[in-house]
Amino acid sequence: MAETTDLLDAGERLGAQELRALQLERLRAQLGHAYANVPFYRESFDKAGVHPDDCRSLADLARFPFTTKADLREHYPYGMFAVPRERIRRIHASSGTTGRPTVVGYTDDDLSMWADMVARSIRAAGGRPGDTVHVAYRYGLFTGGLGAHYGAERLGCTVIPASGGMTARQVQLIQDLKPGIIMVTPSYMLTLLDEFERQGVDPRSTSLRVGIFGAEPWTEGMRREIEERFAIDAVDIYGLSEVIGPGVAQECVETKDGLHVYEDHFYPEIVDPITGEVLPDGERGELVFTSLTKEAMPVIRYRTRDLTRLLPGTARTFRRMEKITGRSDDMVILRGVNLFPTQIEEIVLRTPGVAPHFQLRLTREGRLDALTVRAEARPDATAETRDDAARAIAAAVKDGIGVSVAVEIVEPESLERSVGKIRRIVDLRPS
Repeated sequence: MAETTDLLDAGERLGAQELRALQLERLRAQLGHAYANVPFYRESFDKAGVHPDDCRSLADLARFPFTTKADLREHYPYGMFAVPRERIRRIHASSGTTGRPTVVGYTDDDLSMWADMVARSIRAAGGRPGDTVHVAYRYGLFTGGLGAHYGAERLGCTVIPASGGMTARQVQLIQDLKPGIIMVTPSYMLTLLDEFERQGVDPRSTSLRVGIFGAEPWTEGMRREIEERFAIDAVDIYGLSEVIGPGVAQECVETKDGLHVYEDHFYPEIVDPITGEVLPDGERGELVFTSLTKEAMPVIRYRTRDLTRLLPGTARTFRRMEKITGRSDDMVILRGVNLFPTQIEEIVLRTPGVAPHFQLRLTREGRLDALTVRAEARPDATAETRDDAARAIAAAVKDGIGVSVAVEIVEPESLERSVGKIRRIVDLRPS
């Protein structure tokens, strides 16, 4: 632990009182910056009857209104920026698959802070200067690729900017260039696993020793699957473009017990998803973030829709958030029962004969919604094994979640693969 302590930066060394004092100082400045320079926040605060000067303690933040993705989309493209356009050095954006994308901007100082946070994250995951990092997050408007890239360089690592796709070539690069660390979505890591095995290469024989996985929820079952079949440490990284990108929180390799939130730059709250009431640490709810140091696009009480809870720090003094269990907007309500894809994932992962690739298809039969779980068979699965797997999954869903579903075991590699976030839910119900 002495070596780890020696590597911590000044922010990670803050004591609890020092951290709270810094947070309040930065929060007051950030509220003032947003109010003075973003018309949306000025109108929003005024409508709620609050002013930045009203924030005299961290608890006072609860008096300020939330920001939602709909607000960001409504002010597309530049309406949420707090600095003149000539100070913007980079623009990223969400995919915009459900409407207008959300556009985010960065100043020079924003980019520097972001690189610092990702460097901090890679170090917490076990990376050190001189390591080679294979970045298989997509580059471009998505924040994953460039965020990981500049953070790895900031730490002093060699970067392989592989991006997503060209899976066979990625496997070859890993074998030839021998990276020690890979940064990628967990679902695409499983796709790489399939490709290693297809090429007849033992995934446990590679140079990889650490995988830093993010951009989508993943379970402890998937962690075990990846660690056992790759012989690596699998750790979680968290971020979202509206807050900064990857590097908002990171799991430490020595504990793997949740993600330490970088509270010196991002202030977390947990709220009731329905009422918006702030919940105490330890209670599960929706994660809300307020940026503390962003210049180009401050965000005040941004509702992430991610579900988790806050816990005391362990490997770091910063509080931890549990692995994301799902998203409030990904929850399926099936005949009155709440269901999340991660619950199905846990069942699929422990079922013999099926691979860790699945998809949920929602349809409507008459007046009732129906759900079909489509899971890929493993290449060596027999017809009898497939039948047993289908029955086992259906029974586990019924017993564990309390709802009846249909199960289809499909051919290996027949479900749509993604180089980024996997599409777990396909909704085929009439509008």
